[in-house]
Amino acid sequence: MRTDFEQVVTRHDPDTGLDAVIAVHDTTRGPAIGGVRVLPYRDRAAALDDAMRLARAMTRKTAAAGLRLGGGKSVVIAEAATPELMRAHGRFIRSLEGRYIPGIDVGTGAAEMRQIAAEATIVTCQEGDPSWLTALGAFCGIEAAVAHVHGTSIAGRTVVVQGVGHVGHHLARMLVKAGANVLVSDVAPGRADALAGEIGATAIDPVTALARECDVLAPCALGGVVDDATVDGLRCGIVAGPANNVLAHDDLAGVLAGRGVTFVPDFIMSAGGITFLDEQLAGGDEESAIPRVRAIGPRVAGLLADAAVRGVTPLEAAEDLAAANLKSDVRRTTIEA
Repeated sequence: MRTDFEQVVTRHDPDTGLDAVIAVHDTTRGPAIGGVRVLPYRDRAAALDDAMRLARAMTRKTAAAGLRLGGGKSVVIAEAATPELMRAHGRFIRSLEGRYIPGIDVGTGAAEMRQIAAEATIVTCQEGDPSWLTALGAFCGIEAAVAHVHGTSIAGRTVVVQGVGHVGHHLARMLVKAGANVLVSDVAPGRADALAGEIGATAIDPVTALARECDVLAPCALGGVVDDATVDGLRCGIVAGPANNVLAHDDLAGVLAGRGVTFVPDFIMSAGGITFLDEQLAGGDEESAIPRVRAIGPRVAGLLADAAVRGVTPLEAAEDLAAANLKSDVRRTTIEA
């Protein structure tokens, strides 16, 4: 068991079939926030590992963005999220007495959050999906990365958007509108083709998407797509996408740097949605959150410049930013239900 977590709890409820994990990584800056992921994990160990990896990533994401929230995650081992399971998971969340705040993730949406809210007190994303704001933040990050590497806008640059679900389809639309040459892929049959026809992008085979020659590879699906097996096949100059845990392990940041590939850490790129939730919990709305989300662009520019001056990877620079913010005293002590 990793020892840097504040709390990791599991629950098996024979009456409802709930088999779930909640991981609270760090609440230094405020309650731990993180999505509820529903997947048919092969076993409890796999679910536990995923919850802990994602919770740790949420701490880095919230801290690097300067939010008054901590990092957490919950996973439910199931084929699908049923109302009964979600209500049972809500009771599980309630037992943590506000230390963990849930939101949407793979396998859950606004309807599931409302089901959880029937039992838990503070639940985000009940009225909609903030994925377009996650995409906006990623778009601003890609703009900054291209400007840093090439000194130009993204117009005319080729971007592979790998995964066009919740976040990816919004990002692809923004990139096409900005004049980029956008290639889209998705493992769901027909999804990439439908989107490509609608927005003027090009659908490509998801099996070969990571190895396509491009200026920017933007992973927007599940994590770990850049691993020891795929890293040598990359033909991009920049890896910058909002998928959580793009790298299978952090050592790959050095491998990418050694090959001249600029990697923008995903916990920086994907902070748009969580920034909106932070704004919403403080009484704001989408309109008031947008300037904070757009600040991801300057944050990426600053990180890349800092990394270049110090001779470190952008991942190391981003981790240093998160660590510095975790030491600052800006904790949110209460959130109104």
